[in-house]
Amino acid sequence: MARYTGPKTKIARKFGEAIFGDDKSFEKRNYPPGQHGNNRRRGKKSEYAIQLQEKQKAKYTYGILENQFRNMFEKATRATGITGVVLLQLCESRLDNVVFRMGIAPSRRAARQFVSHRHITVNGELVNIPSYQIKPGDVVAVREKSKSLTAIQDSLANASHVYEWITWNNDSKQGTFVSIPERIQIPENINEQFIVELYSK
Repeated sequence: MARYTGPKTKIARKFGEAIFGDDKSFEKRNYPPGQHGNNRRRGKKSEYAIQLQEKQKAKYTYGILENQFRNMFEKATRATGITGVVLLQLCESRLDNVVFRMGIAPSRRAARQFVSHRHITVNGELVNIPSYQIKPGDVVAVREKSKSLTAIQDSLANASHVYEWITWNNDSKQGTFVSIPERIQIPENINEQFIVELYSK
């Protein structure tokens, strides 16, 4: 199964929120897609439909395929802590997500490309696996040869978010994944309990 590369606005409208970040097209038409759009009558969703939608939202938000997501859930069930929270923490610890959070890339999709194209190092070593799990204390940096890339410079210049679990040094173009974020620190609007309930059936 290929990763979704279609229209992001259509997916955002499906979930009723701009899950891929700022989206001017979504702001203009923030109602479900389809021929009848905002006028279409929609019945009450079943419990299963709600749970499935929440899982799909999480997968699209973090750019994770079904098999990967299922494996992460299995890992979360074996870990100490609340399964749903651990699942989101695993998502947040992915290298592509950390690159995005640090502001090196303007989106997770762009972050995956930067990682895959060998622009990113972890603890001084090149890592080109977007799903690589970052641990507290790991240093993520832009490769020396890639620091002059316009796409990276532009992203860093426009980065405005600050996260308590990440530090960033713009002079050296490197940051530290200080700690695994607590659930309250993760800004994504995802009800992880619905995902747990879906996979537990």
